[in-house]
Amino acid sequence: MGIFDKIKHAIFGEAVAAPVTPSATSAPAPTAAAPAASPAATPQSAASPAGTPIDIVPLLDAAVKKSGQKLDWRRSIVDLMKAVGMDASLAERRELAAELGFTGDPHDTATMNVFLHKALMKRLAENGGKVPADLLD
Repeated sequence: MGIFDKIKHAIFGEAVAAPVTPSATSAPAPTAAAPAASPAATPQSAASPAGTPIDIVPLLDAAVKKSGQKLDWRRSIVDLMKAVGMDASLAERRELAAELGFTGDPHDTATMNVFLHKALMKRLAENGGKVPADLLD
Protein backbone atom coordinates (compact mmCIF):
# COMPACT_ATOMS: atom_id res chain seq x y z
CA MET A 1 0.00 0.00 0.00
CA GLY A 2 1.46 3.33 -1.06
CA ILE A 3 1.44 6.57 0.92
CA PHE A 4 -1.50 7.94 -1.09
CA ASP A 5 -3.54 4.81 -0.37
CA LYS A 6 -2.74 5.15 3.33
CA ILE A 7 -3.91 8.78 3.31
CA LYS A 8 -7.06 7.90 1.36
CA HIS A 9 -7.81 5.06 3.76
CA ALA A 10 -7.23 7.32 6.77
CA ILE A 11 -9.62 9.96 5.40
CA PHE A 12 -12.37 7.84 3.85
CA GLY A 13 -12.29 5.08 6.42
CA GLU A 14 -12.13 1.35 6.28
CA ALA A 15 -15.65 0.68 5.05
CA VAL A 16 -15.35 2.96 2.04
CA ALA A 17 -11.71 2.30 1.18
CA ALA A 18 -12.30 -1.48 1.13
CA PRO A 19 -13.01 -3.04 -2.25
CA VAL A 20 -16.69 -3.60 -3.00
CA THR A 21 -17.67 -7.25 -3.10
CA PRO A 22 -20.30 -8.49 -5.54
CA SER A 23 -22.62 -9.46 -2.68
CA ALA A 24 -22.47 -5.92 -1.34
CA THR A 25 -23.74 -4.35 -4.55
CA SER A 26 -27.36 -3.86 -5.41
CA ALA A 27 -26.90 -4.06 -9.17
CA PRO A 28 -29.52 -6.00 -11.09
CA ALA A 29 -28.62 -9.40 -12.44
CA PRO A 30 -26.96 -9.34 -15.86
CA THR A 31 -29.18 -9.86 -18.87
CA ALA A 32 -28.40 -10.77 -22.45
CA ALA A 33 -28.53 -7.06 -23.31
CA ALA A 34 -26.30 -6.09 -20.40
CA PRO A 35 -23.51 -8.58 -19.77
CA ALA A 36 -21.84 -8.65 -16.38
CA ALA A 37 -18.69 -6.61 -16.04
CA SER A 38 -15.66 -8.56 -14.98
CA PRO A 39 -14.26 -7.68 -11.55
CA ALA A 40 -11.11 -6.34 -13.20
CA ALA A 41 -13.16 -3.98 -15.36
CA THR A 42 -15.18 -2.58 -12.47
CA PRO A 43 -13.62 0.63 -11.16
CA GLN A 44 -13.02 0.72 -7.43
CA SER A 45 -13.45 4.21 -6.04
CA ALA A 46 -13.91 5.67 -2.60
CA ALA A 47 -17.37 6.95 -3.47
CA SER A 48 -20.15 5.90 -1.16
CA PRO A 49 -22.27 2.89 -2.14
CA ALA A 50 -24.79 5.27 -3.74
CA GLY A 51 -21.98 6.60 -5.96
CA THR A 52 -21.96 10.08 -4.47
CA PRO A 53 -18.60 11.65 -3.65
CA ILE A 54 -17.51 11.72 -0.03
CA ASP A 55 -17.06 15.23 1.36
CA ILE A 56 -13.52 15.41 2.73
CA VAL A 57 -14.05 18.70 4.61
CA PRO A 58 -16.03 17.38 7.59
CA LEU A 59 -13.86 14.28 7.74
CA LEU A 60 -10.61 16.24 7.89
CA ASP A 61 -12.06 18.88 10.20
CA ALA A 62 -13.08 16.08 12.59
CA ALA A 63 -9.61 14.53 12.32
CA VAL A 64 -8.01 17.87 13.24
CA LYS A 65 -10.35 18.25 16.21
CA LYS A 66 -9.62 14.71 17.34
CA SER A 67 -5.86 15.34 17.10
CA GLY A 68 -6.10 18.20 19.60
CA GLN A 69 -3.55 20.19 17.59
CA LYS A 70 -3.88 23.43 15.67
CA LEU A 71 -3.52 22.08 12.13
CA ASP A 72 -4.26 23.74 8.80
CA TRP A 73 -4.98 20.77 6.54
CA ARG A 74 -6.36 23.08 3.81
CA ARG A 75 -2.93 24.62 3.15
CA SER A 76 -0.34 22.24 4.56
CA ILE A 77 0.46 18.69 3.49
CA VAL A 78 2.33 18.23 6.77
CA ASP A 79 -0.71 19.28 8.80
CA LEU A 80 -3.01 17.10 6.70
CA MET A 81 -0.81 14.05 7.26
CA LYS A 82 -0.61 14.80 11.00
CA ALA A 83 -4.39 15.24 11.18
CA VAL A 84 -4.96 11.71 9.89
CA GLY A 85 -2.31 10.27 12.19
CA MET A 86 0.40 9.70 9.60
CA ASP A 87 4.12 10.28 9.69
CA ALA A 88 4.73 13.65 8.00
CA SER A 89 8.50 13.28 7.93
CA LEU A 90 10.53 14.49 4.98
CA ALA A 91 11.23 10.88 3.99
CA GLU A 92 7.48 10.10 3.86
CA ARG A 93 6.75 13.26 1.90
CA ARG A 94 9.54 12.47 -0.57
CA GLU A 95 8.07 9.00 -1.05
CA LEU A 96 4.63 10.53 -1.62
CA ALA A 97 6.19 13.03 -4.05
CA ALA A 98 7.66 10.18 -6.10
CA GLU A 99 4.31 8.37 -6.02
CA LEU A 100 2.39 11.47 -7.19
CA GLY A 101 4.87 12.31 -9.96
CA PHE A 102 6.82 15.27 -8.54
CA THR A 103 9.61 16.09 -11.00
CA GLY A 104 11.14 19.05 -9.18
CA ASP A 105 14.06 19.20 -6.80
CA PRO A 106 13.26 17.04 -3.74
CA HIS A 107 15.53 19.29 -1.68
CA ASP A 108 13.25 22.27 -2.42
CA THR A 109 10.78 21.20 0.24
CA ALA A 110 8.59 24.29 0.02
CA THR A 111 7.89 23.71 -3.67
CA MET A 112 7.51 19.98 -3.11
CA ASN A 113 5.02 20.53 -0.26
CA VAL A 114 2.86 22.85 -2.38
CA PHE A 115 2.90 20.30 -5.19
CA LEU A 116 2.02 17.49 -2.77
CA HIS A 117 -0.98 19.28 -1.35
CA LYS A 118 -2.40 20.17 -4.77
CA ALA A 119 -1.69 16.73 -6.23
CA LEU A 120 -3.20 15.01 -3.20
CA MET A 121 -6.40 17.06 -3.42
CA LYS A 122 -6.68 16.26 -7.12
CA ARG A 123 -6.07 12.55 -6.53
CA LEU A 124 -8.62 12.46 -3.70
CA ALA A 125 -11.18 14.03 -6.04
CA GLU A 126 -10.36 11.44 -8.71
CA ASN A 127 -10.91 8.68 -6.15
CA GLY A 128 -14.37 9.61 -4.92
CA GLY A 129 -13.65 12.58 -2.69
CA LYS A 130 -15.66 15.78 -2.81
CA VAL A 131 -12.90 18.40 -2.64
CA PRO A 132 -13.67 22.15 -2.44
CA ALA A 133 -12.96 23.88 -5.76
CA ASP A 134 -10.54 26.33 -4.15
CA LEU A 135 -8.31 23.39 -3.17
CA LEU A 136 -8.21 21.99 -6.68
CA ASP A 137 -6.64 24.96 -8.47
